[in-house]
Amino acid sequence: MTSTETEKKRSTFPTVIVLVAIVIVVLLTCVPYLTTIALAEEAAERATTDASPIFGVTLPPGYEQWELIAPAEEAAPLDELRAVVGNQTAIDAYQAGKLPFPDGTILVKRAWKRKQSPDFASATVPGAATTVQVMVKDSQRYAATGGWGFGRFVNGKPVDEAQHRTCFACHEARVKNRDYVFTRLAP
Repeated sequence: MTSTETEKKRSTFPTVIVLVAIVIVVLLTCVPYLTTIALAEEAAERATTDASPIFGVTLPPGYEQWELIAPAEEAAPLDELRAVVGNQTAIDAYQAGKLPFPDGTILVKRAWKRKQSPDFASATVPGAATTVQVMVKDSQRYAATGGWGFGRFVNGKPVDEAQHRTCFACHEARVKNRDYVFTRLAP
């Protein structure tokens, strides 16, 4: 190897190291940013697929721990036990006897198949979960449906659009004078 070739290799070596360092810095800078974008897109897609058709209502986080408003029993053919729970806005409105409900009120009806208790013959206990139904009060967003958005979910997924089209009509026909809400606070 000639001295010119040796000098050329020596001068190329620092250039390669600088280029490698630049690539590493770019990767370390961009990868977290690109990962954040990918995760945000995935979350947005999941939220869209988990939202009810028409209304865009989703299952509210933590609703399983919300305070009970009232239990209910649905006779045949559904044969369900139900529990209606609400967020703090709903609880405060119920306790104050406030109608119409304020914006931000969220009501969740949880339902289970009714079954006989294996331990006490005359008792009925919850069996398999059937549906979770959600009402969200937002007077501006849901002005066309009395200020309420609706969601009905089976196994955590929203049911089809046809079923959601029946929500408001049923509430409007039966409980329009109670701000479209069937459930009354249990004594």
